Amino acid sequence: MKKVILAGNPNVGKSLIFSRMTRIRIATANYAGTTVEMKAGKCRYKSNEYEIIDGPGIYSLEKFSKTDEIALQLIDEADIIIDIIDSTNLERNLNLTLQLLQKKKPTVVCLNFWDDTVHKGITIDVQALEKLLGVPVIPVSALRSEGISKLLDSLAHAKTCNIELNEADRWNLIGSIIKSVQKLSHRHHTLLERISDFTLHPVGGIITAIFVLVFTLIIVRFLGEGLINRVFEPFYSHLYNPLLQSMVKHIPILGLREILVGNTAYSDPLQSFGILTSGVYIALVSVFPYFFSFYLVFGFLEDFGYLPRLSVVFDKFFHHLGLHGYSSIPVMLGLGCKVPAFMATRSLTNRREKILTITLIFMSAPCLSQSAMIVSLGMNYGVLTVITIYAILIFLAISMNVLMNKFYKNEDSIEFFTEFPACRIPSIKLMAGKLWIRIAEYFAEVLPMIAVGVLVMNVLSVLHVLSFIIEIVKWPTKILFGLPAEIAPIMLLNFLRKDASVALLVPLNLTAPQFICACIFLTLSTPCLASFFTMVKELSTKTTLKMVGLILMISIITTTSLHLLFTLIL
Repeated sequence: MKKVILAGNPNVGKSLIFSRMTRIRIATANYAGTTVEMKAGKCRYKSNEYEIIDGPGIYSLEKFSKTDEIALQLIDEADIIIDIIDSTNLERNLNLTLQLLQKKKPTVVCLNFWDDTVHKGITIDVQALEKLLGVPVIPVSALRSEGISKLLDSLAHAKTCNIELNEADRWNLIGSIIKSVQKLSHRHHTLLERISDFTLHPVGGIITAIFVLVFTLIIVRFLGEGLINRVFEPFYSHLYNPLLQSMVKHIPILGLREILVGNTAYSDPLQSFGILTSGVYIALVSVFPYFFSFYLVFGFLEDFGYLPRLSVVFDKFFHHLGLHGYSSIPVMLGLGCKVPAFMATRSLTNRREKILTITLIFMSAPCLSQSAMIVSLGMNYGVLTVITIYAILIFLAISMNVLMNKFYKNEDSIEFFTEFPACRIPSIKLMAGKLWIRIAEYFAEVLPMIAVGVLVMNVLSVLHVLSFIIEIVKWPTKILFGLPAEIAPIMLLNFLRKDASVALLVPLNLTAPQFICACIFLTLSTPCLASFFTMVKELSTKTTLKMVGLILMISIITTTSLHLLFTLIL
């Protein structure tokens, strides 16, 4: 079996071509860094069998990051190289092509986005390009699944090239090739191209980013809440839970029943601490609707080609925080739900950026469900109260990232450089396939972690550790934060469900300063259960505990300081 590596710049369609060749559906995206981990699949074509490897996107054979090292290692180990080129940007892509040809490995050049060349007035003489490069050149439209069979057939005819070039000669040869094989013709911009230009305009880019952000949050909020209230909550309450309770009655072992369904004396599934009650409720009812809604909208933005443009708009701001524009994508997700946001940090180039971005996500704003409760309840105290809460959170998040950027050594950061795929109307079929894969990943990764967390909470509840903790924090909470001692159990619930913890502040009849203090502490003190174990998976247990401990300390200091300040001025 021959090993075939898909090589090319970011955003040239490697992941989609991989799925077409292997018939394996994987999530594809239009922003750089989406393919960091190696993905491999087997492909049998005629009498030949291949192992197809989807390599990370690179711009040259130089090492700038760990991602580049992975890509270069895969190229060295491959038997055949498929160099995937964005045929609408032939000149820039040929730089990597000529470097790959000097590897002296059997190579095939794939001209992807072939359908876009017609729309952009680009004509490429494929036969002339093939003759100049000395290897097979195959035009392909991965989106339309055109040319894939020819690409597979060409693997049996892959050739090596004897080109020997230095840096200066390579660019001279690229200019000569472009002059020989490519012709451009004048054409008017389409509506999508005008939209693309507007999103990159200094003013239009900011306007578009604000519009997209607000539109996304509105859609996700109403769709997520609608799914909870009309689908998942009724499903859990009227079908799943009654059936579950009737089934577990037949389990003779009391301890096993308590692990599965928890303390049945509590009607609230979040208080029972059962794996199949609290665990399923948190994963299915509390988190999943927002996860689904966000990735539905996010998938559209990915396939439309907007996300790289969003990264560029926010790049300058994120540079002040020691990050690149790439981080704007996970942070945007974090405004809806922290779980998909933390998972999205996998696309970042190094661990330092990952830690800084997760910190920013953690501290910058509550999740969408908690925000909804803060806004709805906070408006009873006035708009100024709500604005104050978010202003404090944003200030703390930015300050924390600036400080961490100064003390966190920057070892392997690279300059921000991204591709702009053409704006296009997304394929519903591809969007559905990508969403399905992300849903499968969610339940495969998040649900087991939540189950473990609920089990730990169950054990602590049985051992009366939780009630002991509540008694300990009651009086320090009253003295330091100026809050009623009755808020202690709410702090515990905050670890399970953020929005419910804010909602339970209503019976306490808090003043506006007390409401601000409570919301700040509940937002920052701990991540929710699902977010915590997602952080563990993305970072490590040790790093997560350090980060949570640090932010908990900041939340205590901030809330105490706010209480003292309000006491002095009011």
